[in-house]
Amino acid sequence: MIAETEVSARDQVNLWAIYGPSAGVTLLAWASVGFYGGWVSLLTVMILTALEVTFSFDNAIVNSKLIQRLSPGWQRAFMTVGIVIAVFVVRFALPIFIVQLAAGLGFTEVVSLAVHQPTVYAQHLAEAGPMIDAFGGTFLLMIGVSYFLDTEKDVHWIGWLESRLAPLGRFDNITIFVMLTVAVLAFFTVGPAERTAVFAAAIIGVLLHVGLDLFGAVFDGEDEEDEGKPGRGKLTTLIGAAAAVMFVRLEVLDASFSFDGVIGAFAITTSVLVIMAGLGAGAMWVRSMTVHLVRTGTLAKYEFLEHGAHWAILFLGLVMMSKLYGVDLPEWLVGSLGIVFIGAALATSITRQRA
Repeated sequence: MIAETEVSARDQVNLWAIYGPSAGVTLLAWASVGFYGGWVSLLTVMILTALEVTFSFDNAIVNSKLIQRLSPGWQRAFMTVGIVIAVFVVRFALPIFIVQLAAGLGFTEVVSLAVHQPTVYAQHLAEAGPMIDAFGGTFLLMIGVSYFLDTEKDVHWIGWLESRLAPLGRFDNITIFVMLTVAVLAFFTVGPAERTAVFAAAIIGVLLHVGLDLFGAVFDGEDEEDEGKPGRGKLTTLIGAAAAVMFVRLEVLDASFSFDGVIGAFAITTSVLVIMAGLGAGAMWVRSMTVHLVRTGTLAKYEFLEHGAHWAILFLGLVMMSKLYGVDLPEWLVGSLGIVFIGAALATSITRQRA
């Protein structure tokens, strides 16, 4: 009984170390918004935080596969420096930069719109939606396609489908071919006014994904396609430039997941500060979940969980690309179906363990 109590206490301390900072920042953000904006703003920021956590759980699962190769120091950077990037760069500065490109306005002018005329700013951001969807959709689709088109992948969740996709990975550059084909098709099928921006954004998404893989392979000294495969031994901890590349990859992945949420948040409120507070607090919880998944070895314990997350990523990528053609699914439906994929994969993993 004493031993069990000691183990339980250690678990609580570990959980507090992982989730405590997120809880503290969240309460501070909520209290600040409530103090300056009242009860309506407080309720709004709480809803945004909950939505960010709910819709980004698949992001946490995929991130945990990457972050497990980082040293504890880089993992702390992911939770500290990374969260600053997530809040102030991804959820504030990057949308402003996108509005600059789309509307041809100056930086200070866009910042002024964001703070003083949030409705106009939201309209400009929505007009940049096709460019955002093309980039984010392409990047997320490449992640999903790369995962399933892998000849070394011998564990399959949806066996009848995944077992047929994996052998296609023997063809060199098939993922790049598929995504460039998607980019070209988008160029010829979207509206003339959006054609150039959509094509350029899709190509940038492909180049960024390939570039991060390339730099990761160069600095790591091994092809990233071999990471974590059976028979290849224990994964080495990344240091120096290799760890920096992985850190950048995690931030880009976070950005790809967040674009849609930032635009969707304006349907709830036009206050940029409330959106930053809500989505920023949610981003901290997602990062805490990522670290928790790594520390508990959850992916190794539930073998199909990663599969479910990648199917959710493929679905989200398709949703973003479908917006180019006016198909705009409700946010609650997109988030719910992502959770369905992960929940089904988790349930299948548990059933497999008990069999």
